[in-house]
Amino acid sequence: MSYTSFSFLLFLAGSIFLYFVFPKKYRWTVLLCASVFFYLRATVKGFLYVLVTLLSTYGFGIWLTDFSKNMKQELKQISDRSEKKKRKEILQKKKRRILLAYLLLNFGILAFLKYTNFFLGTINSLAGHEAVPLLDLLIPLGISFYTFQATGYVIDIYNGQLEAERNLAKLGLFVTFFPQIIQGPISFYDQLAHQLYEPHDYDFVRLKKGAELMLWGYFKKLVIADRIVGLLNVILEKYAEYNGTIILTALLVYTVQLYADFSAGIDISRGICEIIGIDMAENFRRPYFATTINDFWRRWHITLGAWMKKYIFYPFAVTKPVMNIGKKIKNSRFGQTDYGKHVAKVFPVSLSSLVVFMVVGIWHGANWKYVGFGLWNGLIIMFSELLKPLFEKMTAALHIRTESAGFRLFQIIRTMFIVIIGYVFDIAFGMHSALDMIRKVFFEQSLSAETWSTLAAISPIDRWDVLLACAGILIMFIVSLIQERTGKRVRDLIDDKHWTLEWAVTFAAVILIICFGCYGPGFDASAFVYMQF
Repeated sequence: MSYTSFSFLLFLAGSIFLYFVFPKKYRWTVLLCASVFFYLRATVKGFLYVLVTLLSTYGFGIWLTDFSKNMKQELKQISDRSEKKKRKEILQKKKRRILLAYLLLNFGILAFLKYTNFFLGTINSLAGHEAVPLLDLLIPLGISFYTFQATGYVIDIYNGQLEAERNLAKLGLFVTFFPQIIQGPISFYDQLAHQLYEPHDYDFVRLKKGAELMLWGYFKKLVIADRIVGLLNVILEKYAEYNGTIILTALLVYTVQLYADFSAGIDISRGICEIIGIDMAENFRRPYFATTINDFWRRWHITLGAWMKKYIFYPFAVTKPVMNIGKKIKNSRFGQTDYGKHVAKVFPVSLSSLVVFMVVGIWHGANWKYVGFGLWNGLIIMFSELLKPLFEKMTAALHIRTESAGFRLFQIIRTMFIVIIGYVFDIAFGMHSALDMIRKVFFEQSLSAETWSTLAAISPIDRWDVLLACAGILIMFIVSLIQERTGKRVRDLIDDKHWTLEWAVTFAAVILIICFGCYGPGFDASAFVYMQF
């Protein structure tokens, strides 16, 4: 069931109705049943993998909780310090092995399903023929999202931040919660679980605000993203025949389409949760207003960044080998200089950022181009941190007013350029085509009449569609600009006005979506970008 289908809206309306009429004590079971039905409707076979993740998460979580309790009790009974220390080290190793077994099982399933054919294809490519046949593997919907969320829960138990949930059904709701299982946002157990299990009363204000957020999501998806995606696909299909200007056009279209599509899906998910009474974590914070690439990734897919920071960035940054590198730099002759001190301080953090982005790149998909995506972003962030003092000296020497609006605009444009070039690795078919597209963008620009006539000839969208898309993009930009400047949500600002304005805007949004949305007979609605992650 796609979010954009009429059957989903009927399913959602029925689920919300049942949730609020059910006895409070059992309202969470309505969400569980709805989540199971939602996933089974999409794929029955895929749900078997979800069950494996759920059962292993349940079992290993309880195992770790009980092991930790028994470990504390045993250590309390030992009075000798040296003996206590030795015993603690032994038990900690056993505990670590339990966690490792869980991680190998679940990340092993994820890696096998997503990356087996990638490795087999690489072998065939190196051999020059099909030395090893590819496997017919089913990749469950949202496998990366529910695996990451479940894994975070078990790691938190290992770290002593949580105790295992003993109710399998309740844990099942956390793992399979339907508004987020397909494309996030990724949630931490201590932030989401209690909201799922506690009953929420019907609240008209929350219903209204949630519906408004959903409408905004549907507007971005149906009026903007699905309208322009056709042009992107046409260019990519035969990219080798086109010059750098047309390739750059595809990148600009993708820049808008990706944000409109992904943020739309998140808005719909968060809107559904708000209606029920659940506050989901924010996943986007106007990323295209970012002034640095670091700032961009703090604003884009925020929950994935938070997960990576908590479970990969910090643990890696404080490992002895990484810390020792920083110490060696600090103790060297170079480390005694002002710049050397800076490098010694930020190198462990910069290296950790590179590792995180390599993981993020691989997480995006089984293709060498995603390794390129991780390297592009990770290396830029790494060197921007390492070279920061040099950049600051350069701006000071040039007497650039870094607080001026002009410099901020320059930073935004510079960051967008870096982001857009990085998007090449997203839209290309592989690493070779990605590098070829980058070459075309830099060295084959042409603003001739022939370029524009070619673009007009291949475009599947007419002038009317272009006009509608531009109008939708302008609305999206204005809303984002207001939020960026005021720090307030536009729907809250509208709600503060007279009720007539609020209902007029809502009615106008419904009419715009109905009249100008891309759906209906003869239209093949594109799936949300992150549904297969």
